[in-house]
Amino acid sequence: MDGTLRITGDAVADGLLRTDPLALVIGMLLDQQVPMEWAFRGPATLRERLGHLDCRRIAAMDEERLVEICCEPPAIHRFPAVMARRIHGVCVLLVDRFDGDVERLWDGPAEHTYRRLRALPGFGDEKARILIAILAKRYGIRPDEWERVCAPFGDSQPRTAADVDGPETLAAVKAWKAHRRSVGRSKQD
Repeated sequence: MDGTLRITGDAVADGLLRTDPLALVIGMLLDQQVPMEWAFRGPATLRERLGHLDCRRIAAMDEERLVEICCEPPAIHRFPAVMARRIHGVCVLLVDRFDGDVERLWDGPAEHTYRRLRALPGFGDEKARILIAILAKRYGIRPDEWERVCAPFGDSQPRTAADVDGPETLAAVKAWKAHRRSVGRSKQD
């Protein structure tokens, strides 16, 4: 696996995201209610604290120990305990269903990938669609019907992590999100 996702501004963290499928899944899991850079830096922080980013070893850990590690300052997320439990749950599921082989999540047609992603703790409809768009746009993993399954995130509008390959596209995504928030606020007034 080798992609073009450059989102954190940190060469080591971005390199991990580009080459380690578990890092990508964890980064996507953490991508809510925090800046994208912080969310996607989380896998590198976790690897640094654990000394590894091994799905089987994380699944075998005591969940509360993982919570402690994720809560250490600086916390891995705004809600580190909740996210630690989700990370643990994702790893347990990956070991139980896929023998820890994360890339098996995206084997086969996009519809199968979508269903597998939706089964992961913390992965709702939009998060699953965005990860499919990331796989297609940043990693060249384009299963049958990926554009339909990840719609609207497969288009050229820079709006999610799937559209980030450096500082310029990160700024464009942030501008799009800020505009959407301001439009939403003005509709409420």
